[in-house]
Amino acid sequence: MVKLNKIYTRTGDDGTTGLVDGSRCPKHAARMEAIGAVDEANSALGLAIVALAGADHASDLIRVQNDLFDLGADLATPGDDFTPSQMVLRIVAGQATWIETRIDAANDSLPPLTSFILPGGSEAASRLHVARAAVRRAERAMTALAAEAPVNPAALAYINRLSDYLFVLCRAVNAAAGGDVLWVPGQNR
Repeated sequence: MVKLNKIYTRTGDDGTTGLVDGSRCPKHAARMEAIGAVDEANSALGLAIVALAGADHASDLIRVQNDLFDLGADLATPGDDFTPSQMVLRIVAGQATWIETRIDAANDSLPPLTSFILPGGSEAASRLHVARAAVRRAERAMTALAAEAPVNPAALAYINRLSDYLFVLCRAVNAAAGGDVLWVPGQNR
Protein backbone atom coordinates (compact mmCIF):
# COMPACT_ATOMS: atom_id res chain seq x y z
CA MET A 1 0.00 0.00 0.00
CA VAL A 2 1.22 3.47 -0.84
CA LYS A 3 0.95 6.13 1.85
CA LEU A 4 2.14 9.64 1.07
CA ASN A 5 1.60 12.21 3.76
CA LYS A 6 4.54 14.44 2.88
CA ILE A 7 4.99 15.35 -0.79
CA TYR A 8 8.37 17.04 -0.64
CA THR A 9 11.39 15.35 0.89
CA ARG A 10 14.23 17.59 -0.30
CA THR A 11 16.26 14.46 -1.10
CA GLY A 12 16.09 15.29 -4.82
CA ASP A 13 17.50 18.78 -4.41
CA ASP A 14 20.92 17.43 -5.40
CA GLY A 15 19.63 16.36 -8.82
CA THR A 16 19.13 12.69 -7.97
CA THR A 17 16.07 10.58 -7.34
CA GLY A 18 15.48 7.39 -5.39
CA LEU A 19 14.80 4.06 -7.04
CA VAL A 20 12.81 1.12 -5.68
CA ASP A 21 15.94 -0.69 -4.48
CA GLY A 22 17.02 2.34 -2.42
CA SER A 23 19.75 3.44 -4.83
CA ARG A 24 19.78 6.93 -6.30
CA CYS A 25 20.30 8.03 -9.88
CA PRO A 26 20.60 11.38 -11.65
CA LYS A 27 17.30 12.85 -12.73
CA HIS A 28 18.71 13.21 -16.25
CA ALA A 29 19.67 9.51 -16.53
CA ALA A 30 18.23 7.29 -19.24
CA ARG A 31 16.24 5.40 -16.60
CA MET A 32 14.54 8.59 -15.43
CA GLU A 33 13.95 9.70 -19.02
CA ALA A 34 12.08 6.43 -19.62
CA ILE A 35 10.07 6.74 -16.40
CA GLY A 36 9.20 10.36 -17.23
CA ALA A 37 8.15 9.49 -20.78
CA VAL A 38 5.83 6.77 -19.43
CA ASP A 39 4.36 9.33 -17.02
CA GLU A 40 3.77 11.78 -19.89
CA ALA A 41 2.06 9.06 -21.92
CA ASN A 42 -0.15 8.25 -18.95
CA SER A 43 -1.11 11.92 -18.60
CA ALA A 44 -1.96 12.11 -22.31
CA LEU A 45 -4.16 9.04 -21.86
CA GLY A 46 -5.99 10.85 -19.06
CA LEU A 47 -6.89 13.64 -21.49
CA ALA A 48 -8.08 11.09 -24.04
CA ILE A 49 -10.26 9.38 -21.44
CA VAL A 50 -11.97 12.67 -20.64
CA ALA A 51 -12.75 13.16 -24.34
CA LEU A 52 -14.19 9.65 -24.58
CA ALA A 53 -16.74 10.60 -21.86
CA GLY A 54 -17.56 7.13 -20.58
CA ALA A 55 -17.43 5.33 -23.94
CA ASP A 56 -16.60 1.62 -23.96
CA HIS A 57 -12.92 2.24 -24.54
CA ALA A 58 -12.57 4.57 -21.52
CA SER A 59 -12.62 1.74 -18.97
CA ASP A 60 -10.00 -0.16 -20.98
CA LEU A 61 -7.80 2.94 -20.99
CA ILE A 62 -8.14 3.33 -17.22
CA ARG A 63 -6.86 -0.24 -16.98
CA VAL A 64 -3.95 0.80 -19.22
CA GLN A 65 -3.23 3.78 -16.96
CA ASN A 66 -2.87 1.38 -14.03
CA ASP A 67 -0.55 -0.78 -16.13
CA LEU A 68 1.54 2.29 -16.93
CA PHE A 69 2.01 2.91 -13.21
CA ASP A 70 3.17 -0.72 -12.94
CA LEU A 71 5.51 -0.03 -15.86
CA GLY A 72 6.95 3.00 -14.09
CA ALA A 73 7.59 0.87 -11.00
CA ASP A 74 9.19 -1.81 -13.19
CA LEU A 75 11.53 0.75 -14.76
CA ALA A 76 12.34 2.18 -11.31
CA THR A 77 13.53 -1.26 -10.17
CA PRO A 78 17.06 -1.80 -11.51
CA GLY A 79 18.48 -5.26 -12.05
CA ASP A 80 18.05 -8.20 -14.36
CA ASP A 81 15.60 -10.32 -12.35
CA PHE A 82 12.23 -9.54 -13.90
CA THR A 83 10.25 -11.98 -11.78
CA PRO A 84 7.31 -10.23 -10.14
CA SER A 85 6.70 -10.75 -6.45
CA GLN A 86 4.57 -9.37 -3.66
CA MET A 87 7.15 -6.60 -3.17
CA VAL A 88 8.36 -6.11 -6.77
CA LEU A 89 6.09 -4.87 -9.54
CA ARG A 90 7.03 -6.15 -12.98
CA ILE A 91 5.11 -6.09 -16.24
CA VAL A 92 4.17 -9.64 -17.25
CA ALA A 93 3.47 -11.13 -20.67
CA GLY A 94 -0.26 -11.37 -19.91
CA GLN A 95 -0.55 -7.59 -19.88
CA ALA A 96 0.66 -7.37 -23.50
CA THR A 97 -1.56 -10.32 -24.42
CA TRP A 98 -4.60 -8.47 -23.03
CA ILE A 99 -3.76 -5.50 -25.25
CA GLU A 100 -3.50 -7.81 -28.27
CA THR A 101 -7.03 -9.09 -27.60
CA ARG A 102 -8.30 -5.50 -27.40
CA ILE A 103 -6.50 -4.62 -30.67
CA ASP A 104 -8.08 -7.59 -32.41
CA ALA A 105 -11.55 -6.77 -31.06
CA ALA A 106 -11.37 -3.12 -32.12
CA ASN A 107 -9.79 -3.90 -35.49
CA ASP A 108 -12.42 -6.51 -36.45
CA SER A 109 -15.01 -3.86 -37.32
CA LEU A 110 -12.63 -1.55 -39.22
CA PRO A 111 -12.05 -1.54 -42.97
CA PRO A 112 -8.50 -2.32 -44.09
CA LEU A 113 -6.18 0.66 -44.41
CA THR A 114 -5.63 1.91 -47.96
CA SER A 115 -3.51 4.90 -46.96
CA PHE A 116 -1.62 6.23 -44.00
CA ILE A 117 -3.87 8.31 -41.79
CA LEU A 118 -3.29 11.79 -40.46
CA PRO A 119 -3.46 12.29 -36.68
CA GLY A 120 -6.81 13.99 -36.39
CA GLY A 121 -10.50 13.49 -36.94
CA SER A 122 -12.64 13.81 -33.85
CA GLU A 123 -11.41 15.43 -30.65
CA ALA A 124 -11.26 12.06 -28.87
CA ALA A 125 -9.28 10.47 -31.70
CA SER A 126 -6.93 13.46 -31.83
CA ARG A 127 -6.22 13.11 -28.11
CA LEU A 128 -5.65 9.39 -28.61
CA HIS A 129 -3.16 10.22 -31.36
CA VAL A 130 -1.28 12.52 -28.96
CA ALA A 131 -1.23 9.68 -26.41
CA ARG A 132 -0.05 7.25 -29.10
CA ALA A 133 2.83 9.56 -30.02
CA ALA A 134 3.73 9.94 -26.33
CA VAL A 135 3.75 6.15 -25.96
CA ARG A 136 6.11 5.92 -28.96
CA ARG A 137 8.40 8.44 -27.23
CA ALA A 138 8.28 6.30 -24.08
CA GLU A 139 9.20 3.27 -26.16
CA ARG A 140 12.20 5.11 -27.63
CA ALA A 141 13.30 6.12 -24.13
CA MET A 142 12.90 2.55 -22.88
CA THR A 143 14.93 1.10 -25.75
CA ALA A 144 17.62 3.75 -25.12
CA LEU A 145 17.72 2.59 -21.50
CA ALA A 146 17.86 -1.04 -22.66
CA ALA A 147 21.02 -0.19 -24.63
CA GLU A 148 22.80 0.55 -21.36
CA ALA A 149 20.98 -1.45 -18.65
CA PRO A 150 18.70 -4.48 -18.43
CA VAL A 151 15.03 -3.74 -19.16
CA ASN A 152 12.23 -6.22 -18.69
CA PRO A 153 11.46 -7.76 -22.13
CA ALA A 154 7.77 -7.98 -21.17
CA ALA A 155 7.80 -4.22 -20.51
CA LEU A 156 9.28 -3.54 -23.95
CA ALA A 157 6.64 -5.75 -25.58
CA TYR A 158 3.89 -4.02 -23.57
CA ILE A 159 4.85 -0.50 -24.62
CA ASN A 160 5.15 -1.57 -28.27
CA ARG A 161 1.68 -3.16 -28.23
CA LEU A 162 0.20 -0.15 -26.47
CA SER A 163 1.00 2.25 -29.30
CA ASP A 164 -0.56 -0.23 -31.75
CA TYR A 165 -3.66 -0.40 -29.56
CA LEU A 166 -3.98 3.37 -29.42
CA PHE A 167 -3.62 3.57 -33.22
CA VAL A 168 -6.49 1.11 -33.66
CA LEU A 169 -8.58 2.98 -31.08
CA CYS A 170 -8.02 6.21 -33.03
CA ARG A 171 -9.40 4.49 -36.09
CA ALA A 172 -12.35 3.00 -34.17
CA VAL A 173 -13.27 6.36 -32.63
CA ASN A 174 -13.00 8.10 -35.99
CA ALA A 175 -15.04 5.37 -37.69
CA ALA A 176 -17.90 6.25 -35.37
CA ALA A 177 -17.45 9.95 -36.22
CA GLY A 178 -17.16 9.84 -40.01
CA GLY A 179 -13.91 8.04 -40.73
CA ASP A 180 -10.15 8.51 -40.78
CA VAL A 181 -8.41 11.54 -42.18
CA LEU A 182 -6.28 10.09 -44.99
CA TRP A 183 -2.83 11.19 -46.05
CA VAL A 184 -2.68 12.28 -49.68
CA PRO A 185 0.98 11.95 -50.74
CA GLY A 186 2.27 15.03 -52.54
CA GLN A 187 -1.10 16.78 -52.30
CA ASN A 188 0.37 20.25 -51.94
CA ARG A 189 3.15 20.18 -54.51
